[in-house]
Amino acid sequence: MQQNYSPKDIEASAQQHWDQQQTFRAVQESGKPKYYCLSMFPYPSGKLHMGHVRNYTIGDVLTRWHKMRGYSVLQPMGWDAFGLPAENAAIQNKVPPAKWTYDNIAYMKKQLQSLGLGIDWTREIATCQPDYYKWNQWLFLRMLEKGIAYKKTQVVNWDPVDQTVLANEQVIDGRGWRTGALVEKREIPGYYFGITQYAEELLADLDKLPGWPERVKTMQANWIGKSHGVRFAFPHDIRAQGVPINEGKLWVYTTRADTIMGVTFVAVAAEHPLAAHAAKSNKDVAAFVEKCKHTSVMEADMATMEKEGVDTGLKVTHPLTGEQVAVWVGNYVLMGYGEGAVMAVPAHDERDFGFAKKYKLTIKQSISVAGKAFSTDAWQEWYADKEQGVCVNSGKYDGMNYQQAVDAIAADLKAKDLGDKQVQWRLRDWGVSRQRYWGCPIPIIHCDTCGSVPVPDDQLPVVLPEDCVPDGSGNPLLKRADFLNCTCPKCGKPAKRETDTMDTFVDSSWYYARYASGFKKDAMVDSETNQWMPVDQYIGGIEHAILHLLYSRFWSKVMRDLKLVNYDEPFANLLTQGMVLNHIYSRKTDKGGIRYFAPDEVEPIKDETGHITGAKCLSDGGAVDYQGIGTMSKSKLNGVDPQALIEQYGADTARLFMMFAAPPEQTLEWADSGVEGAHRFLKRLWAFAAEFDGIGKQVGDLANLSNDAKTLRREIHLALRQANYDLARFQFNTVVSAAMKMLNALEKSGKEATNRTVVGEALSILLRLLSPITPHIAHALWKDLDYGDDILTAQWPEPLEVALVQDEIELVIQVNGKLRGNLRVAANADKAAIEQLALAHEAVQKQLAGGTAKKVIVVPGRLVNVVI
Repeated sequence: MQQNYSPKDIEASAQQHWDQQQTFRAVQESGKPKYYCLSMFPYPSGKLHMGHVRNYTIGDVLTRWHKMRGYSVLQPMGWDAFGLPAENAAIQNKVPPAKWTYDNIAYMKKQLQSLGLGIDWTREIATCQPDYYKWNQWLFLRMLEKGIAYKKTQVVNWDPVDQTVLANEQVIDGRGWRTGALVEKREIPGYYFGITQYAEELLADLDKLPGWPERVKTMQANWIGKSHGVRFAFPHDIRAQGVPINEGKLWVYTTRADTIMGVTFVAVAAEHPLAAHAAKSNKDVAAFVEKCKHTSVMEADMATMEKEGVDTGLKVTHPLTGEQVAVWVGNYVLMGYGEGAVMAVPAHDERDFGFAKKYKLTIKQSISVAGKAFSTDAWQEWYADKEQGVCVNSGKYDGMNYQQAVDAIAADLKAKDLGDKQVQWRLRDWGVSRQRYWGCPIPIIHCDTCGSVPVPDDQLPVVLPEDCVPDGSGNPLLKRADFLNCTCPKCGKPAKRETDTMDTFVDSSWYYARYASGFKKDAMVDSETNQWMPVDQYIGGIEHAILHLLYSRFWSKVMRDLKLVNYDEPFANLLTQGMVLNHIYSRKTDKGGIRYFAPDEVEPIKDETGHITGAKCLSDGGAVDYQGIGTMSKSKLNGVDPQALIEQYGADTARLFMMFAAPPEQTLEWADSGVEGAHRFLKRLWAFAAEFDGIGKQVGDLANLSNDAKTLRREIHLALRQANYDLARFQFNTVVSAAMKMLNALEKSGKEATNRTVVGEALSILLRLLSPITPHIAHALWKDLDYGDDILTAQWPEPLEVALVQDEIELVIQVNGKLRGNLRVAANADKAAIEQLALAHEAVQKQLAGGTAKKVIVVPGRLVNVVI
């Protein structure tokens, strides 16, 4: 074997072997358990970063480990290829998104292959390919038939310059991310999926997922948001054209009906009919409603933004007291949630309290807690306590606790035909229409005679033209006569295709099932899907804990109900790996947008403590803002391209470093210094193994070993026992530590001639242990040392009890509590034998100087103390 470690040659040879042998071609072999390991597929943004390397290495370690333990394994890969970033790149580079996407896929695939991942590339998919998105369209039509998909008007962010709809995250300070134009709220028709029809099952089935982190299940449960409350109405006589608006009732929903006697105003959304009515005659209301059209509706923004409002001058009637209650418009009330209106109880809701203080509105206590004094000066946490609170200033309800008051109030509202108890869900139906080009076309045809007509199955897929070059002036499909113009399937008259495309979450909601199928052209999935599914181990970032995972669960249940699959949940176990972090630098543009800079494009500016406070752009010398440490991402330009690292050190070094740097659930701050250390370890391993060429066929008798050989063997098997325990817990960093301990032990005593037999066994254990993490060097050394042709066909090592048993143990010798040496005794020696050996020890005899010991204290397994 060659004497020097050469990653480039070793890795090329190993990868060629796996390709030729089709080592990772997924086949379910009879009698073998199956293991489907899946990492969330990447968006083809152009280059991998080290966050990708970490994610996919974790999956590969688990896949290879299971393969060596006798499982039939499936580890596929594909591309989440549709989406707005491709359109943005197309506008910037004046190329079709398709070309940009396919070029990126080709490059990133080479990068993934250079990592030596055990992927079945025969199952590769790209969601922008017609043979994939055909089935998005097909299932959309089935959902339409079942009433799960439907059409309704939706409120969207409209960029008046680009003439396009923006996602909430593309609205920055009320302006379009690209144009800087003030964004408007518009109502346009769109398609929805009725995920709320599955809300109860989606919530209940979280209990079927013991392999998911509790944190993720809690996040999903909170997002689904089942609550028990009361829906009731404030009657009114506010009329438009002589007719009472909303039949003379302002409906609200509350989980705190016990506080209803503390209502001092109600707040409605800017889009609410009462707000629109007031705006017609009140310029202040009109101005505020217009302002609300340009604010974010993202929940994170809503939670932190300043709460503002305006009095409409309108009044509604309290349903129990008959008092007149003022109607305000609040920027914190969303039309799309609940009834678009909320009752405000400033005394017992912190948000309402702050709002009331700001606008000098009445704060009326209706709940009291024993021993607590209520004051309107400042908010106190107990004001919202429903566990200890009882009703006060509430008439007939005084003295009632939470549940008693809710029951009584709900009954009284029901008797007045103004309300009742109701279970409500925070979850809203999934709006899937996107007014963008680069996505899956919605298979609908618009006919002046027949209305909206589904595309017949035999005309699927509706193929998206791939040669459009967006210019930022709206959806280019509107200008493509060859796509837009068609014939109505019902009446045969000229018609127009739907130009909206589907939300890209649709693409990622079922890709795992397609991977597991035989890719038949006449079916979405086949019987093979049910054999591989559910995914045994799913791996991805915590940022996908809600929407992607929730939509995937919903999609699986729809497919189940359509008799396409036989499983309830798609992912049996979930690992949310920590993100890889790096420094983020940015600068605001003249139009109000944000431009990001890669770390190598700036010179950091540090304070006297060494902390970064800002930066200078290397190209223009201008100031750049420092945003701290954040997740590596293409959009923020703070990713580290692994290609240079692989070319310099090899893929095994990259893989080893990522597995050793931190446990998989924890975030990892990127540092170049750790890479060199990982590479040194692999060079040491190669150098040590090179001295034992052919040892795989020279393993001798392990029954009659010297004491030193037994000690070395025990050390190896102890490390293996810990490593196997840690592997099962996905603590890969300590598995690497165990491998390092093994090499240290071998370097220390493995070169002694009497220990050569143990070295043969130890190296075989070490190489197999490292094989999932550093597969190339393990493959090469396994073959070069004559253990076999393919380490992946070797049995996974297990610690042997016979190797862990100690014939002798070493005890510390003390005289009057002071260390005087060590004593080796038989592991099963009794107290009397140990005392005899201790008294005969040279160091003890020297201290006794012919005298006798007063007593001998034996601490089993640890020490002997001779008192003289």
